[in-house]
Amino acid sequence: MTTPTASFAGRTVFRVGYGALQLERLRDRRGEALALLRRAVELGVDHVDTAEFYGFGFANDVIREALRPEDDVLVVTKVGADPNPGGQLPLRLAQRPEQLRASVEDNLRGLGVDRLPVVNLRRLDTGPGLRPEGDQVVDLDDQLSVMTALRDEGKIGAIGLSSVTLDGLRRALPAGIACVQNAYSLASRDDEDMLALCAAEGIAWVPFFPLGGAFPGLPKVTGEPAVQAAAASLGVTPSQVGLAWLLHHAPNVLLIPGTADAAHLEANTAVSEITFDAATLAALDAVESRSNEVPIG
Repeated sequence: MTTPTASFAGRTVFRVGYGALQLERLRDRRGEALALLRRAVELGVDHVDTAEFYGFGFANDVIREALRPEDDVLVVTKVGADPNPGGQLPLRLAQRPEQLRASVEDNLRGLGVDRLPVVNLRRLDTGPGLRPEGDQVVDLDDQLSVMTALRDEGKIGAIGLSSVTLDGLRRALPAGIACVQNAYSLASRDDEDMLALCAAEGIAWVPFFPLGGAFPGLPKVTGEPAVQAAAASLGVTPSQVGLAWLLHHAPNVLLIPGTADAAHLEANTAVSEITFDAATLAALDAVESRSNEVPIG
């Protein structure tokens, strides 16, 4: 059995949170979006991952309306990209220090708060996705300088990193890092050394694409025979097995699976109760890890 809670930015949280990216699917059904977040709180979710570029501000707007101070939910946002309505991709890179500061201000306005508890600096150094070009190639130290200044000003509570390399994390440690968000799953475990460093430093590990397969070419956890066998024997879904494995793999792992469906939300939060016997865990651990270095766009 895994421990149901873990430390995050000086707080103790339920290890299964909620990622707000898919709230945009409910743009025309705002009442359902609000009800979904309320249901998440009822299920014990007390940390939510968002960004101003999720649905061009829709996710932050729904969070602002749905969550109440007494819910005591830790809202984690990110900077490094901005909304790009009408573009080939729905976001554009915003890596420069002045853009990071402007993005923090956008998130403050969108969420209706005067302080963001945790802000992830989305680098573009590793994992699937875009890579910076031109004036978007910015030194990590310059970015950390503005992030720590924003923290000193009280606009940010804690700093996280996303899509960062092991060397980048080591360079950033003196600034005080609360969490790392990298693409990581049972089928793609390139960052094992970084996960171990985070565990040693008390840094939360918050994998995105926790089941892989979000883009063509990414390894897909639910297609693994060992995952399917474990799901069949336990009477759960392959997705639940993939998420539960992450919780079993290291005590500092936090999950932020996203969904626009209430039943799926309940299935996701239930993974904290899934246990594996030694043979099943060994079979899952033996799944081959493949690279997730897939260009997007």
